[in-house]
Amino acid sequence: MSNTWKIYMLAIISFLVGTSEFIIAGILDKVAADVGVSVSAAGQLITVFSLAYAFGTPVLMALTARMERRRLLLYSLGLFAIGNLIAVALPGFAFLILSRIVLALSTGVFVVTALTVASKLAPPGKQGSAIATLVMGFSTSLIIGVPIGRVAASAYDWPLIFGAIGLLGLLAMLIIVFAVPQTDGEEPIPLRDQVKLLKQPKIAVALAITFLWIGGYSIVNTYISPFLRTVTELSEQGVSAALFAFGIASLIGSKIGGFSTDKWGVPRTLISGMLFHSIALVLLSLTGHSAVIVFPLMMLWAFTAWSSGPTQQYYLMSLAPGASGIMLSLNSSVLQLGMAAGAGLGGVVAEQASLSSIGWIGATGVILAAATATASFGISRKHALRKEAEVRIVETGA
Repeated sequence: MSNTWKIYMLAIISFLVGTSEFIIAGILDKVAADVGVSVSAAGQLITVFSLAYAFGTPVLMALTARMERRRLLLYSLGLFAIGNLIAVALPGFAFLILSRIVLALSTGVFVVTALTVASKLAPPGKQGSAIATLVMGFSTSLIIGVPIGRVAASAYDWPLIFGAIGLLGLLAMLIIVFAVPQTDGEEPIPLRDQVKLLKQPKIAVALAITFLWIGGYSIVNTYISPFLRTVTELSEQGVSAALFAFGIASLIGSKIGGFSTDKWGVPRTLISGMLFHSIALVLLSLTGHSAVIVFPLMMLWAFTAWSSGPTQQYYLMSLAPGASGIMLSLNSSVLQLGMAAGAGLGGVVAEQASLSSIGWIGATGVILAAATATASFGISRKHALRKEAEVRIVETGA
């Protein structure tokens, strides 16, 4: 119980860090107009962030594996503050790109480290819930941070938002000093050994589950606002209300996902969540014209989608307990790549087919993820039973 508030402090800081990542999408048009580039060119700020996060995080986590965890959290937040300062103090598109790269690297290191620290602070049997709390903090930034950022950008110049986030990052460093105990690092794992981890079938398959699941989710999530405006024909207020309900349901789903992982285990939680996730997306395509039906479907989709997040991260950590930081960084990289791939594919579908088709394509990705997970758990179960049989034979023979 004594460590619960520390985990929530990490979740609050994760909200701050996540806001800096996601907020750019909400103010992209304002950024483009201010720096004198097209919206599509400004969109490269998101691409650069995802690529720097995906490929830079595993490298940095390997290089800092032995570093004491609290110190690493402080260093990452210091770099985070610098990244926000660059966006405020240095004008021009090139410096904005540099800012996004710095923010991506600092965000990746902080999130992965905070997840490992939270899992160690949690009492036995409650690691899933601790991870869910941090995931909840990070996901809240997408739900609440982005709309708040949009409102702030309308009232003030958008660079001031990054300035405020940077100052709060410095305050977060003080909180880390007082709230987080020193935690030992892990034995460093060279990049070639990370590649060896990827060559292990069980780990490669588990990461494929992440890619397919978040890719299917991203196909729809990226274009949900235009879907609600053009297909469902909601008003601006209706869209805001639907997205707010979506956010509340996603927070609840994340928390319930962690609870279910602790109580009923990974396979049941992950597969059932993905099946209902895919059903919600199919129904969203079929009934997208009805506002009355779409509203509860949005909540079902959010609840089931986000219930898989903490479960999947906990599952990956269990596959390589001695390299939990590396596993989480690899998962974060795959997640970023899945989001980028889903957004790209969703754009093609929306342009070549129709917005109402994105639900079908997204559901296909999630169904493939569920099928992959089912096959993976089945193989693992057979392997475990075979091992038990071999041990029993040896003991009987002895």
